[in-house]
Amino acid sequence: MTRSVYLDNSATTPLKKEVLDEMMPYLTQHYGNPSSIYKIGREAKAAIEAAREKVATALHADPKEIFFTGCGTEADNWAIKGIAQAKEKKGKHIITSKIEHHAVLHTLESLEKQGYEVTYLNVDEYGKISLDDLRSAIRPDTILITIMTANNEVGTIQPIAEIGAIAKEQGVLFHTDAVQAIGSMEIDVKAMNIDLLSLSAHKFGGPKGVGALYARRNVLPAVFMHGGAQERARRAGTENVASIVGLGKAIELATSNLESKTAKIRAMRDRLIKEIPEKIPYIKLNGHPTDRLPGNVNFSFNFIEGEALLLMLDLNGIAASSGSACTSGSLDPSHVLLALGLPHEIAHGSLRLSIGEANTTEDIDYVLEVLPGIVQRLRDMSPLYEKVSKEMK
Repeated sequence: MTRSVYLDNSATTPLKKEVLDEMMPYLTQHYGNPSSIYKIGREAKAAIEAAREKVATALHADPKEIFFTGCGTEADNWAIKGIAQAKEKKGKHIITSKIEHHAVLHTLESLEKQGYEVTYLNVDEYGKISLDDLRSAIRPDTILITIMTANNEVGTIQPIAEIGAIAKEQGVLFHTDAVQAIGSMEIDVKAMNIDLLSLSAHKFGGPKGVGALYARRNVLPAVFMHGGAQERARRAGTENVASIVGLGKAIELATSNLESKTAKIRAMRDRLIKEIPEKIPYIKLNGHPTDRLPGNVNFSFNFIEGEALLLMLDLNGIAASSGSACTSGSLDPSHVLLALGLPHEIAHGSLRLSIGEANTTEDIDYVLEVLPGIVQRLRDMSPLYEKVSKEMK
């Protein structure tokens, strides 16, 4: 019997019931504009500030350092473009890595067209940058380092505290896209020397369409949206009260009892990483074997296309993702996998399984039962696999 198994939690997570319950009053009776001085307006404003406190607590920050945005992509854009504008008199050089999310890479590409210079650091075969390469890339005109906390495709966690320490020592601001990391690992912006951090609620049980930017006190990116005086006159626009409330509740839940929750998820991840290669030959684990997100599993399968694999998994009730054309909207394979050194034909056959809190050992059993047969059926249609099979006999 076909099960329904959701293993794409890196793309989005289901909205938690507790989060929806917290949001509902602000979608119904508490509908006031937070900028209004009457009671229902003050109630909405108080709810926003309570959510701000929760986000700050989760990050070990001060509430005044938290700014709400429409999503993680907006937070990335604001951090990067805002600092570029605020610091352009010092210089126009920014450092990043080749495996950043497109919210960062495309933002930097837009700045390059405006005369900024960007250094794209290479990564090793596991997806980690070199701290020596980072030090060597810093110049007198470097104004920002932006390196993601953990990669959305292969799950590799970067040495964020060390990167932050280098940035601080060199007098350069440090931004990290932590969209994939919140709720999966401890984040302490002070201990990790982070100046700016982006996050998105729907990655940890909150609603879509709301995110936040942490900006350390006295680190002020240029105003992102002009209009009213919302978000301390830094980001205009009437606040999305219900979603902000949902973000606050979601991050509170996601960061409580973190170790016990991630231990359960990590155990399922490790089982897939161990048992899939035992059942399926000609595959490669992508990302760091241990320094990776607790729920991330990413394999490349020789002799098959990722798009076909995803469609077959979907027919069997398994929702997953790939770095191939079906998710990128282009014919190019994942830029992340190419940066790790995979050839095009192998990068096209990637599969990402991302485990969440709601997943069970029965889900893992089902994947291990179904996946080998799907891969074999697809390979049986490949002339390349047929050739290899004959050579092996």
